[in-house]
Amino acid sequence: MITVEGIAKKYGKNSVLEDVSFTIPKGKIIGLAGENGSGKSTVLKIIAGVLESSNGSVKLDGTEVTRRSAERIAYLPDLDLFYPYFTGEELFHYYGSQFDDFHYDKACIVAQFLNIPLDVKIKKMSKGNRGRVKMAATLGREATYYLMDEPFSGFDPLVREDLIKGLIQFTDPETQSIFLSTHEIREVEPLLDGIIVLHNGKIVAQEEIENIREEYNQDTVTWLKKLLKEGDKVEQ
Repeated sequence: MITVEGIAKKYGKNSVLEDVSFTIPKGKIIGLAGENGSGKSTVLKIIAGVLESSNGSVKLDGTEVTRRSAERIAYLPDLDLFYPYFTGEELFHYYGSQFDDFHYDKACIVAQFLNIPLDVKIKKMSKGNRGRVKMAATLGREATYYLMDEPFSGFDPLVREDLIKGLIQFTDPETQSIFLSTHEIREVEPLLDGIIVLHNGKIVAQEEIENIREEYNQDTVTWLKKLLKEGDKVEQ
């Protein structure tokens, strides 16, 4: 289990996150929602151990998360951080040199499923194929936790559909957890067990998807829009 306790992040006098707390249980898919600038990417970077919080803590099975936690946490950033002169195959070999849990054969199977040409340099791939190869490299790892920052953002519906299918087919729902930030709530809602909503750096809701349907009698997108609209009214 990943336990986030009271994390905050400030850049000078600018507060990006304030007193954010939640847990990511093993075997769950949790969505992180919120408007642009709400702090979603900052949360993911802190959990992944690539950014230090100004306050609070993140623990992985009771142990403080550091950069070394990457051995158990597979982090897929929003930005393309790959070497543009790598081919897809070279990228996989690079991942194999960096992560003990990376399986080249599995990554190739994911790539085949997603129709990625592995002999093409990443800089010459379309945006859709760059997204697919990034997903294949991430899912090539057998990590306990997958952190994904907007993995479907900016892609056409067919690419998003492929990436979502890849998540379902190449992760184990019993032993692995996925924590992802996304604006494509309607498309990923069938995958999600729960959702956490950020607004201006603070958590304004944490709900199980089933509870949203049963207690609020709404789909998640309708519930989320109403929640954020009410949050704006309160702040005004």
